[in-house]
Amino acid sequence: MRNPSHVTRYLGSAAIVAILAVGLAGCQTASSPEVTGSLNARADAGPGQVSRDAIETYGERYRANPRDAAAALQYGQSLRLNGQRQQAVAVLEQATIANPGNKTLLAAYGRALADNGNFQQAFDILSRSHTPANPDWRILSVQGTALDQLGKHDEARRYYASALKIMPEEPSVLSNLGLSYVLSKDLPKAESVLRRAYNRGTNDSRVRQNLALVVGLQGRFAEAETIVKADLPADEAEANVAYLRQMISRDGRPQKTAAVEPGRS
Repeated sequence: MRNPSHVTRYLGSAAIVAILAVGLAGCQTASSPEVTGSLNARADAGPGQVSRDAIETYGERYRANPRDAAAALQYGQSLRLNGQRQQAVAVLEQATIANPGNKTLLAAYGRALADNGNFQQAFDILSRSHTPANPDWRILSVQGTALDQLGKHDEARRYYASALKIMPEEPSVLSNLGLSYVLSKDLPKAESVLRRAYNRGTNDSRVRQNLALVVGLQGRFAEAETIVKADLPADEAEANVAYLRQMISRDGRPQKTAAVEPGRS
């Protein structure tokens, strides 16, 4: 591609923010939430990842005692996963005020701020959620993504490097690092890093999709199509290929993209 600026804008939008995740609140799922950016043609079509009944139940528990850190965390996380980002920020902000020393709450609040596009504030809050003496590689990775969104790519990569010292060749961190190079339009370097993540054999399809995006941006669309279709049902594979084509338009003009909500953290 002669002009990848449309994908740069895509990566700088809510789409990348929605996938910064790091398991900050300690509730992991089988689908790793630690990868930024994703190509998923259907992610915007489905309902929220948390049922309305579940959110109402969590909300009742929270309203019964807003100072309860566990209840606030559960409610805030469910709101965030359902795309109610501003409300999640409000709930978790109040929870951190009521529980100022709770690093798990601070981490979840920082994550919600990043989802909501408040990158500098997210970075600052996340800095309080762990210490240099006891760093958390997941938080370091999200701090890197926040810095990337602020245009501080060199500084972001130092955070990824720190995370990789703790978790060498961790695919989620490598994927974030690869997309950092996409943002600065260094596509060959981005591909190199994303291939390292891909070759780790991760089950997270987002790593594969990010690699396909970068390969396609360099004009190798047949190869990108093969990557993005791997191990997917035929209908989903075709939908993702169509979405990839939409993103990598021949004329370089931006295409409409939808924010993609990731797996849970």
